[in-house]
This record gives sequence, structure tokens and C-alpha cells, in this order.
Amino acid sequence: MFNMLKNSLFGNTEDTEYKLLSSETKNGVSYEVRRYDAAKYASISSEGRTYDQVTGELVRKLLMYIGGSNEQGEAMGIAFPIIITVYPRNDGVLSRRLAVGIRIPSMYQQNPPAPTDGAISIEDRPGMTVYTLQFGGFAGESEFRAEASRLTRMLGETAPFQRKQYFCCSYDPPLKPYGRRNEVWFLQEEP
Repeated sequence: MFNMLKNSLFGNTEDTEYKLLSSETKNGVSYEVRRYDAAKYASISSEGRTYDQVTGELVRKLLMYIGGSNEQGEAMGIAFPIIITVYPRNDGVLSRRLAVGIRIPSMYQQNPPAPTDGAISIEDRPGMTVYTLQFGGFAGESEFRAEASRLTRMLGETAPFQRKQYFCCSYDPPLKPYGRRNEVWFLQEEP
């Protein structure tokens, strides 16, 4: 298991490519609007436990899959970020439902290895345009909620984004001590 996690975290890495559509700064805080192409993702979901209770377990399962725990035994490397889809209630607290996804690295997009863990699925996700706010540090539910609230305030009430879900994104291995990169993404509603 350690070798699988090591391969997924320290093997080949790539950042998911995107097209920067715009960048804006309000009150000293910057956010971007980005366009991501459609791609295949390894995904796993959970209901019934909180964000902080379950994300480590779900991310570990996906890291094992991309690290070689798949039918081909292929260590694929990792394509950052790890994307956690959350569903906020009206009061901003996250519901006990979430999904974790990792984009299949480019070399395996056409024919990804089949997962051996039945809880993991390979999904085709459509292209998307997102509003994104970057921040540092170790991030759990409270940090992502605070940054999502800040992005909501910056965008205002009239911005065309989905309010029933958003994405919590992490670009770093769990043990990286400093210089961490996290992002909150809001999915722009298509006209």
C-alpha cells in the first residue's frame, strides 16, 4: 500500500490544464474565471459522514487506484487538483454528501485502467467554466466554507454560478508542510 501511495504522490505529476478567461481583484482579493475541458475522472462518493470525517479515507482510496491498485497494476501518477464536490445547506454548512474526483492523467485519458475497488467509478465529466479563489495552508471544511463565503461576497448576488454545489480543490500531498495551494471553485451557469 505504501508503494501505491508513494507512486501516486511522488510519481509523474501534472496540473490540469485550463484556459484563463479573466482575472479580477476586489478589495485586495483576486479571483479567476477559468475554462476546463471535458475529461475522464476517477470518482468516489460518500453520504452520512462529515467532510472532515471522510475526505482522507476517500482521497486515500483514489490515490491507491492511480498508484497501481487497478486491474492493470498501472501506476499512473497524479493529475492535480484533487476535487471534492460539496453541497452546502442554506446556512452554509456542508451536507453529509460529497464526491471526490481525480482527473485521470493525460496518458491514460483514452483508456484508463479499471478500478479494483468497486466504490470507484470512471466518469466522463463535461467541460466547465469556474470562478476560482486560491488560498494557502491546510484546509478542512471550515477553511473551505470560509473561502467559499468570501468568493460569494466578491461575486455578488447576480453572478451566474451554481449555488447548490461547489468544489474544494487541493494541489498538494497531505504531508507537504508549507507553500500549500487550495482553491474553491464555483461552477458558472451556462447561458
